[in-house]
Amino acid sequence: MYKDPAMTRYVFPSCVLSLLLTSGFLHAAGRSKGYPLTPVPFTAVQVEDSFWGPRLETNRVVTIPYALRQCAETGRIRNFELADSVLRGELQQGTFCSRYGFDDSDVFKIIEGASYSLHLHYDAALERVLDSLIIKIAAAQEKDGYLYTMRTMNPPKSWAAERWVNDRVKGSHELYNAGHLYEAAVAHHEATGKSSLLRVARKNADLVCATFGPGKMRTVPGHQVIEIGLSRLYLVTGERKYLDLAKFFLDERGRPKGETYNQDHLPVVEQTEAVGHSVRAAYMYSGMADVAALTGDESYVNAIDRIWQDVVGRKMYLTGGIGAVGNTEGFGAPYELPNLNAYCETCASIANVFWNYRMFLRHADTRYLDIVERVIYNGFLSGVSMTGDRFFYPNPLEALSGKERSPWFACACCPSNIVRFIPSIPGYVYAHRDDTLFVNLFIGGKADITLGTAPVVVRQKGNYPWDGRITLEVSPSRERRFTLALRIPGWAQGKPVPTDLYRYLNDVHDPVQVAVNGAAVKGVMDKGFLRIRRVWKSADVVTLSLPMPVRRVVANEQVSDDRGKVALERGPLVFCLEGQDNPEGQVLNLVIPDTTSLRTRYAADLLGGVQLIEGTAIPVRRQLGGAVTGGKEQTFTAIPYYAWAHRGLSAMTVWPAREMK
Repeated sequence: MYKDPAMTRYVFPSCVLSLLLTSGFLHAAGRSKGYPLTPVPFTAVQVEDSFWGPRLETNRVVTIPYALRQCAETGRIRNFELADSVLRGELQQGTFCSRYGFDDSDVFKIIEGASYSLHLHYDAALERVLDSLIIKIAAAQEKDGYLYTMRTMNPPKSWAAERWVNDRVKGSHELYNAGHLYEAAVAHHEATGKSSLLRVARKNADLVCATFGPGKMRTVPGHQVIEIGLSRLYLVTGERKYLDLAKFFLDERGRPKGETYNQDHLPVVEQTEAVGHSVRAAYMYSGMADVAALTGDESYVNAIDRIWQDVVGRKMYLTGGIGAVGNTEGFGAPYELPNLNAYCETCASIANVFWNYRMFLRHADTRYLDIVERVIYNGFLSGVSMTGDRFFYPNPLEALSGKERSPWFACACCPSNIVRFIPSIPGYVYAHRDDTLFVNLFIGGKADITLGTAPVVVRQKGNYPWDGRITLEVSPSRERRFTLALRIPGWAQGKPVPTDLYRYLNDVHDPVQVAVNGAAVKGVMDKGFLRIRRVWKSADVVTLSLPMPVRRVVANEQVSDDRGKVALERGPLVFCLEGQDNPEGQVLNLVIPDTTSLRTRYAADLLGGVQLIEGTAIPVRRQLGGAVTGGKEQTFTAIPYYAWAHRGLSAMTVWPAREMK
């Protein structure tokens, strides 16, 4: 790896570039079976997009430095310094500066995200900050590799004296922290070529491998994520023991039977539905997908296939959010999807993307990408303000009097997760297998892709998600025959989700149009992809036109909170009604009849530029006797869900009524 000063970015030899990982993705690079599809890493995709480009830049110039500053002000960084002082004998014991034992992981996640950002846009000052942080982290590591600042300083008196014992039951998060350390170390190594944090991670992982396994300590993490981190360490180092331990941790769950809260109630291969804490669950399903890909264990695949059907068919919000129940931050019963009290943790949305993208890499089916897209434009994007320094932890679909994003949280898993997720988004756009190039998402920019043994440059342009017209200039290094597989979103084919959980009320099915160099093509549809096989030459232009009418969505009748209600969508975006745009600030009393004509317009000067949906609604009032009376029709305005709560407190709803009752 070397740094080209003229380009102010890192340049990697091809042998290193082939190993690059996007956030939570796996690229086996010939070391193992691996996923059938290979993602084109975020490092090979330059975003030049009016929607995501500014968000990547905001994450770089605002969110990353803001999160680092918050970690300093809240004592998260000081914890490493104090642990170092204890290890050097300067202090007998330290006082843990923040609140939770997993606070170390926030620093690790921010390092991971900052590392991704460093590759996309080199910043010498940020690199120096990371180098300084890593020195502090390494100094806080005990001689045998143990790294957990709370226990090194002064563990809680209620904990057992032994390490790790409290992880499964009391949730000490020792192994959870380790998992995020491994992910950060791999990201930093891949982005900078440095091994400073990777050495720390390997020393810790070697200790964990020496401690856990057959004939050793037999327990499992209370909060899953180490399974993902160990798999990534295996891919970078080739050390099989890391992969074996990831599989051990998965296979030990439910043996003995534990709690549903952390998916410890049954062996993982016997689980059939999503239960418990939603972030833990989706991280575990992602880890199962990784281990299945790397070991060939099909029993894992069968289990997560069943669980996926349960989530997407009975337990997912229209926004792609998961986790309905606040007191467990987890899944509720089938079809338990309240709007006002919806939890939909931002971390759960990110974990849902990790899981569904892995399912796509396994099955090459667009239905998983439909979920990825639904989440990133709706459930996830609501979690961070447009300014990049305010955050939602839960993301409800209704608010009686509004809600404001917070500048930080005592439990800051969501802001730090946002930091690492946003710069990884370019890595979701393309994938490939043999001589097939998959176009997964519609984000403008340039991608340098090696298809087989030959380079292909793809330049994507458009005004997505506001406009459904996308052009792709495909330029192979030489004329050659291969397949371009274009994702045709489910929403463009009349299905909001690939189950009967939600459906479109108005069956508008305008045709999708595809042309190559101006000539219409039909191609072959396969698992939601339009496959165009031909001899491609430099500067061939593919034009994809996705019709974007306003769609009315209704939920399965078993979702009691959504009966008699309607939601509005256009393209990949879910819309909501917010008080600022509607008469007297009222939206929860509005009825939008099925016969109401709906129209759209683009408001360049509102909320950074957004499409609006407008129509007429009937305000209703319930009398003391229970009778419902309607008032005079009034105009309503709906905005994209991700943009709500930017203009002060007011009522909001994704699901207004469609019937007066």
